Amino acid sequence: MARLSQPRIDQRPPLPLRSEGLRPNPYDLAIFIMVAAAFVVLAHGAREMAAPVGQLAIHPITLDPANLPEYALRTVLRMFAAIAASLVFTFVVATLAAKSRRAELVIIPALDILQSVPVLGFLTFTVVYFLNLFPGSQLGAECAAIFAIFTAQAWNMAFSFYQSLRTLPPDLDEAARHFRLSPWLRFWRLEAPFAAPGLIWNTMMSMSGSWFFIVASEAITVGNTTVKLPGIGSWLALAIDQKDVPAVLMAVGTMALVILAYDQLLFRPIVAWADKFRFEQTAAQRRPRSWVYDIWRHTRLMRRLATLLGALAGQLSALMPRRVLPRTIAAPPPAVGRVIDWLWLALVLAACAWALWRIVQFVDVSLGWRDVGQAVELGLLTLLRVVVLIFLASLVWVPIGVWIGLRPGIATRVQPIAQFLAAFPANVLFPIAVVAIVHWKLDPNVWLSPLMVLGTQWYILFNVIAGASAFPTDLREAASLFRLRNWQWWRQVILPGILPYYVTGALTATGGSWNASIVAEVASWGDTTLQAAGLGAYIADATAKGDYARVVLGIAVMSVMVTACNRLVWRPLYRLAERRFRLT
Repeated sequence: MARLSQPRIDQRPPLPLRSEGLRPNPYDLAIFIMVAAAFVVLAHGAREMAAPVGQLAIHPITLDPANLPEYALRTVLRMFAAIAASLVFTFVVATLAAKSRRAELVIIPALDILQSVPVLGFLTFTVVYFLNLFPGSQLGAECAAIFAIFTAQAWNMAFSFYQSLRTLPPDLDEAARHFRLSPWLRFWRLEAPFAAPGLIWNTMMSMSGSWFFIVASEAITVGNTTVKLPGIGSWLALAIDQKDVPAVLMAVGTMALVILAYDQLLFRPIVAWADKFRFEQTAAQRRPRSWVYDIWRHTRLMRRLATLLGALAGQLSALMPRRVLPRTIAAPPPAVGRVIDWLWLALVLAACAWALWRIVQFVDVSLGWRDVGQAVELGLLTLLRVVVLIFLASLVWVPIGVWIGLRPGIATRVQPIAQFLAAFPANVLFPIAVVAIVHWKLDPNVWLSPLMVLGTQWYILFNVIAGASAFPTDLREAASLFRLRNWQWWRQVILPGILPYYVTGALTATGGSWNASIVAEVASWGDTTLQAAGLGAYIADATAKGDYARVVLGIAVMSVMVTACNRLVWRPLYRLAERRFRLT
Protein backbone atom coordinates (compact mmCIF):
# COMPACT_ATOMS: atom_id res chain seq x y z
CA MET A 1 0.00 0.00 0.00
CA ALA A 2 1.21 3.53 -0.65
CA ARG A 3 2.93 5.54 2.03
CA LEU A 4 0.02 7.95 1.88
CA SER A 5 -1.66 8.47 5.26
CA GLN A 6 -4.03 5.57 5.90
CA PRO A 7 -7.66 6.70 6.08
CA ARG A 8 -9.03 5.77 9.51
CA ILE A 9 -12.71 6.03 10.29
CA ASP A 10 -12.75 4.84 13.90
CA GLN A 11 -10.95 7.61 15.68
CA ARG A 12 -9.09 6.90 18.87
CA PRO A 13 -10.07 9.00 21.90
CA PRO A 14 -7.93 12.05 22.54
CA LEU A 15 -4.69 11.43 24.38
CA PRO A 16 -5.04 12.01 28.11
CA LEU A 17 -3.78 15.40 29.20
CA ARG A 18 -1.33 14.32 31.89
CA SER A 19 0.35 17.07 33.89
CA GLU A 20 3.75 16.41 32.30
CA GLY A 21 2.15 16.75 28.87
CA LEU A 22 0.96 20.25 29.75
CA ARG A 23 4.30 21.47 31.06
CA PRO A 24 5.90 23.61 28.29
CA ASN A 25 9.53 23.16 27.35
CA PRO A 26 11.94 25.62 25.64
CA TYR A 27 10.74 24.48 22.21
CA ASP A 28 7.16 25.42 23.16
CA LEU A 29 8.43 28.87 24.12
CA ALA A 30 10.19 29.28 20.75
CA ILE A 31 7.06 28.33 18.79
CA PHE A 32 4.92 30.58 21.00
CA ILE A 33 7.20 33.54 20.32
CA MET A 34 7.02 32.92 16.56
CA VAL A 35 3.21 32.66 16.60
CA ALA A 36 2.83 35.73 18.83
CA ALA A 37 5.13 37.76 16.57
CA ALA A 38 3.10 36.72 13.53
CA PHE A 39 -0.14 37.89 15.20
CA VAL A 40 1.43 41.22 16.22
CA VAL A 41 2.64 41.84 12.67
CA LEU A 42 -0.77 40.85 11.26
CA ALA A 43 -2.60 43.19 13.64
CA HIS A 44 -0.27 46.10 12.78
CA GLY A 45 -0.68 45.54 9.05
CA ALA A 46 -4.46 45.22 9.31
CA ARG A 47 -4.67 48.52 11.22
CA GLU A 48 -2.58 50.32 8.61
CA MET A 49 -4.60 48.89 5.73
CA ALA A 50 -7.83 50.24 7.22
CA ALA A 51 -6.43 53.77 7.67
CA PRO A 52 -8.15 56.73 5.93
CA VAL A 53 -7.33 57.03 2.25
CA GLY A 54 -6.26 60.65 2.77
CA GLN A 55 -3.08 59.43 4.46
CA LEU A 56 -1.79 58.27 1.08
CA ALA A 57 -1.62 61.93 0.02
CA ILE A 58 -0.32 63.15 3.39
CA HIS A 59 2.39 60.50 3.51
CA PRO A 60 3.36 59.80 -0.14
CA ILE A 61 5.83 57.12 -1.18
CA THR A 62 9.42 58.17 -0.52
CA LEU A 63 12.79 56.51 -0.99
CA ASP A 64 13.75 56.92 2.66
CA PRO A 65 15.44 53.63 3.71
CA ALA A 66 13.73 53.87 7.12
CA ASN A 67 10.38 53.22 5.39
CA LEU A 68 11.53 50.09 3.58
CA PRO A 69 10.77 47.58 6.42
CA GLU A 70 7.21 48.94 6.70
CA TYR A 71 6.78 48.77 2.92
CA ALA A 72 8.06 45.19 2.89
CA LEU A 73 5.60 44.20 5.62
CA ARG A 74 2.65 45.73 3.74
CA THR A 75 3.63 43.95 0.53
CA VAL A 76 4.03 40.55 2.20
CA LEU A 77 0.68 40.84 3.99
CA ARG A 78 -1.04 41.56 0.67
CA MET A 79 0.65 38.56 -0.91
CA PHE A 80 -0.33 36.20 1.91
CA ALA A 81 -3.90 37.51 1.88
CA ALA A 82 -4.00 36.71 -1.85
CA ILE A 83 -2.50 33.24 -1.19
CA ALA A 84 -5.22 32.50 1.39
CA ALA A 85 -7.92 33.53 -1.09
CA SER A 86 -6.22 31.46 -3.80
CA LEU A 87 -6.23 28.34 -1.61
CA VAL A 88 -9.95 28.68 -0.90
CA PHE A 89 -10.58 29.24 -4.60
CA THR A 90 -8.43 26.23 -5.50
CA PHE A 91 -10.11 23.80 -3.11
CA VAL A 92 -13.59 24.78 -4.25
CA VAL A 93 -13.22 25.38 -7.98
CA ALA A 94 -10.58 22.76 -8.85
CA THR A 95 -12.38 20.05 -6.87
CA LEU A 96 -15.66 20.87 -8.59
CA ALA A 97 -13.98 20.76 -12.02
CA ALA A 98 -12.32 17.40 -11.28
CA LYS A 99 -15.49 15.74 -9.98
CA SER A 100 -18.16 17.08 -12.31
CA ARG A 101 -17.88 16.70 -16.06
CA ARG A 102 -20.44 19.43 -16.68
CA ALA A 103 -18.72 21.81 -14.28
CA GLU A 104 -15.41 21.01 -15.95
CA LEU A 105 -16.90 22.05 -19.27
CA VAL A 106 -17.28 25.58 -17.89
CA ILE A 107 -14.52 25.90 -15.27
CA ILE A 108 -11.47 24.76 -17.26
CA PRO A 109 -12.09 27.03 -20.29
CA ALA A 110 -12.85 29.85 -17.83
CA LEU A 111 -9.52 29.26 -16.08
CA ASP A 112 -7.80 29.25 -19.47
CA ILE A 113 -9.32 32.62 -20.24
CA LEU A 114 -8.77 34.12 -16.79
CA GLN A 115 -5.09 33.22 -16.68
CA SER A 116 -4.66 34.93 -20.04
CA VAL A 117 -6.22 38.18 -18.82
CA PRO A 118 -3.34 40.44 -17.73
CA VAL A 119 -3.15 42.02 -14.30
CA LEU A 120 -3.67 45.43 -15.87
CA GLY A 121 -6.84 44.09 -17.48
CA PHE A 122 -8.30 43.18 -14.09
CA LEU A 123 -7.15 46.45 -12.54
CA THR A 124 -8.71 48.50 -15.33
CA PHE A 125 -12.20 47.35 -14.42
CA THR A 126 -11.88 46.70 -10.65
CA VAL A 127 -10.02 49.67 -9.17
CA VAL A 128 -13.00 52.04 -9.26
CA TYR A 129 -15.30 49.29 -7.95
CA PHE A 130 -13.14 48.56 -4.91
CA LEU A 131 -12.53 52.26 -4.20
CA ASN A 132 -16.29 52.87 -4.19
CA LEU A 133 -16.85 49.75 -2.07
CA PHE A 134 -14.83 51.26 0.81
CA PRO A 135 -15.12 55.05 0.40
CA GLY A 136 -12.71 57.10 2.48
CA SER A 137 -10.61 54.08 3.47
CA GLN A 138 -7.40 52.58 2.15
CA LEU A 139 -9.15 49.21 2.32
CA GLY A 140 -10.61 49.75 -1.15
CA ALA A 141 -7.20 50.26 -2.73
CA GLU A 142 -5.82 47.39 -0.64
CA CYS A 143 -8.55 45.07 -1.91
CA ALA A 144 -7.80 46.12 -5.49
CA ALA A 145 -4.10 45.33 -4.99
CA ILE A 146 -4.85 42.00 -3.25
CA PHE A 147 -7.25 41.02 -6.01
CA ALA A 148 -4.64 41.86 -8.64
CA ILE A 149 -2.07 39.70 -6.82
CA PHE A 150 -4.71 36.96 -6.50
CA THR A 151 -5.09 36.92 -10.28
CA ALA A 152 -1.34 36.25 -10.56
CA GLN A 153 -1.53 33.30 -8.14
CA ALA A 154 -4.83 31.44 -8.24
CA TRP A 155 -4.89 29.90 -11.72
CA ASN A 156 -1.58 28.06 -11.32
CA MET A 157 -2.67 26.57 -7.98
CA ALA A 158 -6.09 25.58 -9.33
CA PHE A 159 -4.58 23.80 -12.34
CA SER A 160 -2.13 21.94 -10.08
CA PHE A 161 -4.84 20.69 -7.73
CA TYR A 162 -7.11 19.77 -10.64
CA GLN A 163 -4.32 17.78 -12.29
CA SER A 164 -3.60 15.91 -9.06
CA LEU A 165 -7.25 14.98 -8.54
CA ARG A 166 -7.58 13.76 -12.12
CA THR A 167 -4.49 11.54 -11.82
CA LEU A 168 -5.43 9.95 -8.48
CA PRO A 169 -4.17 6.31 -8.57
CA PRO A 170 -7.02 3.78 -8.96
CA ASP A 171 -5.85 1.63 -6.04
CA LEU A 172 -6.19 4.59 -3.66
CA ASP A 173 -9.63 5.27 -5.10
CA GLU A 174 -10.61 1.65 -4.45
CA ALA A 175 -9.29 1.93 -0.89
CA ALA A 176 -11.49 4.98 -0.30
CA ARG A 177 -14.52 3.09 -1.64
CA HIS A 178 -13.66 0.12 0.57
CA PHE A 179 -13.54 2.31 3.69
CA ARG A 180 -16.91 3.84 2.70
CA LEU A 181 -15.56 7.37 3.03
CA SER A 182 -17.96 10.28 2.97
CA PRO A 183 -17.22 13.03 0.42
CA TRP A 184 -15.58 15.16 3.11
CA LEU A 185 -13.42 12.32 4.47
CA ARG A 186 -12.46 11.31 0.96
CA PHE A 187 -11.30 14.85 0.22
CA TRP A 188 -9.55 15.43 3.55
CA ARG A 189 -7.96 11.97 4.04
CA LEU A 190 -7.16 11.02 0.46
CA GLU A 191 -7.37 13.67 -2.23
CA ALA A 192 -5.87 16.64 -0.38
CA PRO A 193 -2.90 14.61 1.00
CA PHE A 194 -2.21 13.09 -2.43
CA ALA A 195 -2.26 16.54 -4.06
CA ALA A 196 -0.32 18.22 -1.23
CA PRO A 197 3.27 17.93 -2.61
CA GLY A 198 2.40 19.41 -6.00
CA LEU A 199 0.08 22.04 -4.54
CA ILE A 200 2.70 23.19 -2.02
CA TRP A 201 5.34 23.64 -4.71
CA ASN A 202 2.87 25.52 -6.89
CA THR A 203 1.84 27.68 -3.94
CA MET A 204 5.48 28.64 -3.47
CA MET A 205 5.72 29.32 -7.19
CA SER A 206 2.60 31.47 -7.12
CA MET A 207 3.96 33.39 -4.15
CA SER A 208 7.22 33.99 -5.96
CA GLY A 209 5.64 34.67 -9.33
CA SER A 210 3.34 37.33 -7.89
CA TRP A 211 6.41 39.47 -7.11
CA PHE A 212 6.72 39.88 -10.88
CA PHE A 213 3.51 41.96 -10.92
CA ILE A 214 3.91 43.70 -7.57
CA VAL A 215 4.79 47.03 -9.23
CA ALA A 216 1.61 47.00 -11.31
CA SER A 217 -0.44 45.93 -8.28
CA GLU A 218 0.77 48.62 -5.86
CA ALA A 219 1.53 51.53 -8.20
CA ILE A 220 -1.83 51.58 -10.01
CA THR A 221 -2.41 53.96 -12.92
CA VAL A 222 -5.61 53.54 -14.94
CA GLY A 223 -6.56 56.55 -17.00
CA ASN A 224 -7.01 59.47 -14.58
CA THR A 225 -6.97 57.22 -11.49
CA THR A 226 -3.60 56.88 -9.75
CA VAL A 227 -3.09 54.99 -6.50
CA LYS A 228 0.29 54.27 -4.91
CA LEU A 229 0.09 52.02 -1.87
CA PRO A 230 3.01 51.72 0.56
CA GLY A 231 4.99 48.68 -0.57
CA ILE A 232 8.09 47.43 -2.31
CA GLY A 233 6.32 47.65 -5.68
CA SER A 234 5.62 51.37 -5.28
CA TRP A 235 9.20 51.87 -4.03
CA LEU A 236 10.57 50.17 -7.17
CA ALA A 237 8.30 52.18 -9.47
CA LEU A 238 9.49 55.44 -7.91
CA ALA A 239 13.15 54.36 -7.95
CA ILE A 240 12.98 53.42 -11.63
CA ASP A 241 11.21 56.69 -12.48
CA GLN A 242 13.92 58.68 -10.67
CA LYS A 243 16.82 56.52 -11.97
CA ASP A 244 17.88 55.84 -8.38
CA VAL A 245 20.12 52.77 -8.68
CA PRO A 246 20.94 52.52 -4.92
CA ALA A 247 17.21 52.52 -4.12
CA VAL A 248 16.63 49.71 -6.64
CA LEU A 249 19.44 47.67 -5.06
CA MET A 250 18.02 48.26 -1.57
CA ALA A 251 14.63 46.99 -2.74
CA VAL A 252 16.21 43.88 -4.23
CA GLY A 253 18.14 43.24 -1.00
CA THR A 254 14.98 43.64 1.06
CA MET A 255 13.16 41.22 -1.22
CA ALA A 256 15.93 38.67 -0.72
CA LEU A 257 15.63 38.94 3.07
CA VAL A 258 11.84 38.70 2.97
CA ILE A 259 11.88 35.64 0.70
CA LEU A 260 14.49 33.95 2.88
CA ALA A 261 12.40 34.68 5.99
CA TYR A 262 9.10 33.25 4.79
CA ASP A 263 10.90 30.34 3.13
CA GLN A 264 12.58 29.36 6.42
CA LEU A 265 9.64 30.10 8.70
CA LEU A 266 6.76 28.82 6.57
CA PHE A 267 7.38 27.06 3.30
CA ARG A 268 10.29 24.83 4.23
CA PRO A 269 8.50 23.44 7.34
CA ILE A 270 5.43 22.75 5.21
CA VAL A 271 7.54 20.93 2.59
CA ALA A 272 9.15 18.82 5.32
CA TRP A 273 5.76 18.03 6.85
CA ALA A 274 4.13 17.19 3.49
CA ASP A 275 6.85 14.68 2.60
CA LYS A 276 4.84 12.01 4.44
CA PHE A 277 2.13 12.32 1.79
CA ARG A 278 4.35 11.20 -1.09
CA PHE A 279 2.82 8.31 -3.02
CA GLU A 280 5.34 5.49 -2.93
CA GLN A 281 5.81 2.01 -1.55
CA THR A 282 9.47 2.44 -0.53
CA ALA A 283 10.68 5.13 1.82
CA ALA A 284 12.92 7.76 0.30
CA GLN A 285 16.57 7.61 1.33
CA ARG A 286 16.70 11.34 2.11
CA ARG A 287 13.85 13.51 3.26
CA PRO A 288 13.45 17.31 3.33
CA ARG A 289 14.52 18.92 6.59
CA SER A 290 13.52 22.14 8.35
CA TRP A 291 14.83 23.55 11.60
CA VAL A 292 11.43 25.11 12.37
CA TYR A 293 9.72 21.75 11.82
CA ASP A 294 12.31 20.08 14.03
CA ILE A 295 11.54 22.61 16.81
CA TRP A 296 7.82 21.86 16.41
CA ARG A 297 8.44 18.12 16.69
CA HIS A 298 10.29 18.67 19.97
CA THR A 299 7.53 20.77 21.55
CA ARG A 300 5.44 19.24 24.32
CA LEU A 301 2.46 21.47 25.06
CA MET A 302 1.94 22.64 21.47
CA ARG A 303 1.93 19.12 20.05
CA ARG A 304 -0.39 17.93 22.82
CA LEU A 305 -2.88 20.70 22.03
CA ALA A 306 -2.56 20.02 18.29
CA THR A 307 -3.23 16.32 18.91
CA LEU A 308 -6.32 17.17 20.92
CA LEU A 309 -7.65 19.51 18.24
CA GLY A 310 -6.92 16.92 15.54
CA ALA A 311 -8.73 14.22 17.48
CA LEU A 312 -11.77 16.46 17.96
CA ALA A 313 -11.80 17.33 14.26
CA GLY A 314 -11.51 13.63 13.39
CA GLN A 315 -14.46 12.76 15.61
CA LEU A 316 -16.55 15.49 13.98
CA SER A 317 -15.61 14.15 10.55
CA ALA A 318 -16.54 10.62 11.60
CA LEU A 319 -20.08 11.79 12.42
CA MET A 320 -20.73 12.41 8.72
CA PRO A 321 -22.69 9.72 6.86
CA ARG A 322 -20.60 6.79 5.65
CA ARG A 323 -21.45 5.36 2.29
CA VAL A 324 -19.79 3.95 -0.74
CA LEU A 325 -18.73 6.95 -2.77
CA PRO A 326 -18.83 6.25 -6.49
CA ARG A 327 -16.06 7.71 -8.60
CA THR A 328 -18.66 9.85 -10.33
CA ILE A 329 -22.22 10.72 -9.50
CA ALA A 330 -24.66 8.00 -10.54
CA ALA A 331 -25.54 8.64 -14.16
CA PRO A 332 -29.16 8.85 -15.32
CA PRO A 333 -30.39 6.64 -18.17
CA PRO A 334 -28.33 7.16 -21.34
CA ALA A 335 -31.08 8.95 -23.24
CA VAL A 336 -31.78 11.34 -20.37
CA GLY A 337 -28.05 11.89 -19.84
CA ARG A 338 -27.54 12.84 -23.49
CA VAL A 339 -30.44 15.29 -23.34
CA ILE A 340 -29.03 16.89 -20.18
CA ASP A 341 -25.58 17.12 -21.78
CA TRP A 342 -26.95 18.80 -24.88
CA LEU A 343 -29.04 21.24 -22.85
CA TRP A 344 -26.05 22.10 -20.65
CA LEU A 345 -23.81 22.57 -23.68
CA ALA A 346 -26.44 24.76 -25.34
CA LEU A 347 -26.69 26.88 -22.18
CA VAL A 348 -22.91 27.32 -22.00
CA LEU A 349 -22.68 28.23 -25.68
CA ALA A 350 -25.56 30.68 -25.32
CA ALA A 351 -23.80 32.38 -22.38
CA CYS A 352 -20.56 32.58 -24.37
CA ALA A 353 -22.39 33.99 -27.40
CA TRP A 354 -24.10 36.62 -25.23
CA ALA A 355 -20.77 37.64 -23.65
CA LEU A 356 -19.13 37.83 -27.09
CA TRP A 357 -21.99 39.93 -28.42
CA ARG A 358 -21.69 42.35 -25.50
CA ILE A 359 -17.96 42.70 -26.17
CA VAL A 360 -18.60 43.36 -29.86
CA GLN A 361 -21.21 46.00 -29.01
CA PHE A 362 -18.86 47.73 -26.57
CA VAL A 363 -15.91 47.73 -28.97
CA ASP A 364 -17.93 48.57 -32.09
CA VAL A 365 -18.88 51.99 -30.71
CA SER A 366 -15.40 53.44 -31.29
CA LEU A 367 -13.43 50.78 -33.18
CA GLY A 368 -13.68 49.04 -36.54
CA TRP A 369 -12.46 45.90 -38.29
CA ARG A 370 -9.13 47.56 -39.03
CA ASP A 371 -8.49 47.83 -35.28
CA VAL A 372 -9.41 44.17 -34.85
CA GLY A 373 -6.96 43.21 -37.57
CA GLN A 374 -4.23 45.27 -35.91
CA ALA A 375 -4.87 43.56 -32.53
CA VAL A 376 -4.77 40.10 -34.13
CA GLU A 377 -1.53 40.90 -35.95
CA LEU A 378 0.09 42.10 -32.74
CA GLY A 379 -1.26 39.02 -30.96
CA LEU A 380 0.46 36.74 -33.47
CA LEU A 381 3.78 38.50 -32.79
CA THR A 382 3.38 37.93 -29.06
CA LEU A 383 2.35 34.32 -29.71
CA LEU A 384 5.57 33.72 -31.63
CA ARG A 385 7.60 35.10 -28.73
CA VAL A 386 5.73 32.91 -26.21
CA VAL A 387 6.18 29.70 -28.22
CA VAL A 388 9.91 30.23 -28.73
CA LEU A 389 10.53 31.22 -25.12
CA ILE A 390 8.56 28.29 -23.60
CA PHE A 391 10.38 25.84 -25.88
CA LEU A 392 13.78 27.19 -24.85
CA ALA A 393 12.81 27.29 -21.17
CA SER A 394 11.65 23.65 -21.32
CA LEU A 395 14.94 22.54 -22.87
CA VAL A 396 16.83 24.22 -20.03
CA TRP A 397 14.71 23.61 -16.93
CA VAL A 398 13.25 20.11 -17.40
CA PRO A 399 16.66 18.35 -17.03
CA ILE A 400 17.68 20.67 -14.20
CA GLY A 401 14.33 20.22 -12.41
CA VAL A 402 14.55 16.42 -12.65
CA TRP A 403 18.11 16.43 -11.31
CA ILE A 404 17.09 18.63 -8.36
CA GLY A 405 13.81 16.85 -7.62
CA LEU A 406 15.41 13.41 -7.39
CA ARG A 407 17.81 14.70 -4.71
CA PRO A 408 15.82 15.95 -1.68
CA GLY A 409 18.92 17.32 0.02
CA ILE A 410 19.79 19.48 -2.98
CA ALA A 411 16.14 20.44 -3.46
CA THR A 412 16.05 21.79 0.10
CA ARG A 413 19.11 23.96 -0.50
CA VAL A 414 18.02 25.09 -3.97
CA GLN A 415 14.45 25.94 -2.89
CA PRO A 416 15.15 29.42 -1.42
CA ILE A 417 17.46 30.29 -4.32
CA ALA A 418 14.83 29.26 -6.86
CA GLN A 419 12.18 31.22 -4.97
CA PHE A 420 14.31 34.34 -5.02
CA LEU A 421 15.04 33.98 -8.73
CA ALA A 422 11.34 33.42 -9.40
CA ALA A 423 10.43 36.43 -7.27
CA PHE A 424 13.05 38.67 -8.83
CA PRO A 425 10.93 41.27 -10.69
CA ALA A 426 11.81 41.84 -14.31
CA ASN A 427 11.23 45.54 -13.69
CA VAL A 428 14.59 45.65 -11.94
CA LEU A 429 16.29 44.44 -15.12
CA PHE A 430 14.48 46.93 -17.35
CA PRO A 431 17.10 49.65 -16.81
CA ILE A 432 19.87 47.26 -17.86
CA ALA A 433 17.87 46.16 -20.89
CA VAL A 434 17.02 49.74 -21.90
CA VAL A 435 20.60 51.00 -21.51
CA ALA A 436 22.04 48.01 -23.39
CA ILE A 437 19.54 48.23 -26.25
CA VAL A 438 20.05 51.97 -26.66
CA HIS A 439 23.83 51.74 -26.37
CA TRP A 440 24.25 48.96 -28.94
CA LYS A 441 21.26 50.08 -31.07
CA LEU A 442 19.56 46.68 -30.82
CA ASP A 443 16.06 45.79 -31.97
CA PRO A 444 13.60 46.05 -29.03
CA ASN A 445 11.28 43.55 -30.77
CA VAL A 446 13.93 40.86 -30.20
CA TRP A 447 15.84 41.87 -27.11
CA LEU A 448 12.88 42.83 -24.92
CA SER A 449 11.36 39.38 -25.49
CA PRO A 450 13.44 37.51 -22.87
CA LEU A 451 11.91 39.74 -20.18
CA MET A 452 8.58 37.94 -20.79
CA VAL A 453 9.88 34.59 -19.59
CA LEU A 454 11.98 35.76 -16.65
CA GLY A 455 9.12 35.41 -14.19
CA THR A 456 7.26 32.52 -15.82
CA GLN A 457 9.97 29.99 -16.66
CA TRP A 458 10.05 29.07 -12.97
CA TYR A 459 6.58 27.52 -13.26
CA ILE A 460 8.20 24.83 -15.40
CA LEU A 461 11.11 24.37 -12.99
CA PHE A 462 8.98 24.24 -9.83
CA ASN A 463 6.46 21.80 -11.32
CA VAL A 464 9.19 19.51 -12.67
CA ILE A 465 10.89 19.56 -9.26
CA ALA A 466 7.55 18.71 -7.63
CA GLY A 467 6.98 15.87 -10.11
CA ALA A 468 10.48 14.44 -9.67
CA SER A 469 10.20 14.79 -5.87
CA ALA A 470 6.91 12.88 -5.89
CA PHE A 471 8.24 10.18 -8.24
CA PRO A 472 7.99 6.87 -6.33
CA THR A 473 11.27 5.52 -5.01
CA ASP A 474 10.25 1.92 -5.85
CA LEU A 475 9.88 2.82 -9.54
CA ARG A 476 13.33 4.40 -9.50
CA GLU A 477 14.73 1.22 -7.97
CA ALA A 478 12.93 -0.91 -10.57
CA ALA A 479 14.43 1.19 -13.37
CA SER A 480 17.84 0.71 -11.79
CA LEU A 481 17.35 -3.07 -11.59
CA PHE A 482 16.44 -3.20 -15.29
CA ARG A 483 19.55 -1.10 -16.04
CA LEU A 484 17.64 1.63 -17.85
CA ARG A 485 20.13 4.35 -18.73
CA ASN A 486 20.45 7.61 -20.65
CA TRP A 487 17.75 8.35 -23.22
CA GLN A 488 15.86 5.12 -22.51
CA TRP A 489 15.53 6.13 -18.85
CA TRP A 490 14.32 9.59 -19.83
CA ARG A 491 11.85 8.31 -22.41
CA GLN A 492 10.41 5.32 -20.52
CA VAL A 493 10.74 6.32 -16.86
CA ILE A 494 11.08 9.92 -15.80
CA LEU A 495 9.39 11.87 -18.63
CA PRO A 496 6.16 9.82 -18.36
CA GLY A 497 6.34 10.16 -14.58
CA ILE A 498 6.60 13.95 -14.57
CA LEU A 499 4.41 14.63 -17.61
CA PRO A 500 1.30 15.68 -15.62
CA TYR A 501 3.42 18.09 -13.59
CA TYR A 502 5.23 19.44 -16.65
CA VAL A 503 1.95 20.06 -18.47
CA THR A 504 0.67 22.02 -15.47
CA GLY A 505 3.87 24.08 -15.35
CA ALA A 506 4.11 24.68 -19.08
CA LEU A 507 0.43 25.58 -19.36
CA THR A 508 0.72 28.08 -16.52
CA ALA A 509 4.03 29.40 -17.84
CA THR A 510 2.41 29.99 -21.23
CA GLY A 511 -0.47 31.93 -19.70
CA GLY A 512 1.94 33.79 -17.44
CA SER A 513 4.13 34.76 -20.39
CA TRP A 514 1.13 36.26 -22.14
CA ASN A 515 0.35 38.13 -18.94
CA ALA A 516 3.96 39.23 -18.54
CA SER A 517 3.96 40.69 -22.04
CA ILE A 518 2.04 43.65 -20.59
CA VAL A 519 5.09 44.78 -18.62
CA ALA A 520 7.84 43.17 -20.71
CA GLU A 521 7.02 44.66 -24.11
CA VAL A 522 7.28 48.17 -22.65
CA ALA A 523 10.50 48.96 -20.74
CA SER A 524 11.45 52.31 -19.26
CA TRP A 525 14.28 53.91 -17.34
CA GLY A 526 13.60 57.49 -16.36
CA ASP A 527 12.55 59.39 -19.48
CA THR A 528 13.69 56.65 -21.89
CA THR A 529 10.99 54.20 -22.96
CA LEU A 530 11.35 51.30 -25.39
CA GLN A 531 8.44 49.40 -26.84
CA ALA A 532 8.25 46.11 -28.74
CA ALA A 533 5.45 45.49 -31.21
CA GLY A 534 3.03 43.11 -29.57
CA LEU A 535 -0.34 42.68 -27.91
CA GLY A 536 1.07 43.31 -24.44
CA ALA A 537 2.35 46.75 -25.38
CA TYR A 538 -0.99 47.43 -27.11
CA ILE A 539 -2.94 46.72 -23.91
CA ALA A 540 -0.47 48.59 -21.68
CA ASP A 541 -0.68 51.69 -23.88
CA ALA A 542 -4.50 51.55 -23.98
CA THR A 543 -4.66 51.14 -20.19
CA ALA A 544 -2.41 54.15 -19.58
CA LYS A 545 -4.61 56.26 -21.87
CA GLY A 546 -7.86 54.98 -20.35
CA ASP A 547 -8.97 53.67 -23.77
CA TYR A 548 -11.34 50.98 -22.47
CA ALA A 549 -12.48 49.86 -25.91
CA ARG A 550 -8.94 48.93 -26.97
CA VAL A 551 -8.29 47.36 -23.56
CA VAL A 552 -11.31 45.10 -24.03
CA LEU A 553 -10.33 44.32 -27.63
CA GLY A 554 -6.75 43.44 -26.64
CA ILE A 555 -7.87 41.24 -23.74
CA ALA A 556 -10.42 39.49 -25.95
CA VAL A 557 -7.83 38.71 -28.64
CA MET A 558 -5.34 37.52 -26.02
CA SER A 559 -7.97 35.29 -24.38
CA VAL A 560 -8.96 33.72 -27.68
CA MET A 561 -5.35 32.94 -28.58
CA VAL A 562 -4.49 31.51 -25.16
CA THR A 563 -7.64 29.40 -25.08
CA ALA A 564 -6.93 28.08 -28.58
CA CYS A 565 -3.40 27.06 -27.56
CA ASN A 566 -4.69 25.34 -24.45
CA ARG A 567 -7.41 23.49 -26.34
CA LEU A 568 -5.14 22.37 -29.18
CA VAL A 569 -1.92 21.61 -27.26
CA TRP A 570 -2.11 21.43 -23.50
CA ARG A 571 -5.50 19.78 -22.99
CA PRO A 572 -4.62 16.83 -25.27
CA LEU A 573 -1.40 16.43 -23.27
CA TYR A 574 -3.45 16.50 -20.06
CA ARG A 575 -5.66 13.70 -21.35
CA LEU A 576 -2.61 11.73 -22.45
CA ALA A 577 -1.11 12.08 -18.96
CA GLU A 578 -4.36 10.97 -17.33
CA ARG A 579 -4.84 8.00 -19.64
CA ARG A 580 -1.35 6.56 -19.95
CA PHE A 581 1.01 8.02 -17.39
CA ARG A 582 -0.87 8.03 -14.10
CA LEU A 583 0.70 6.13 -11.19
CA THR A 584 -1.27 2.92 -10.72
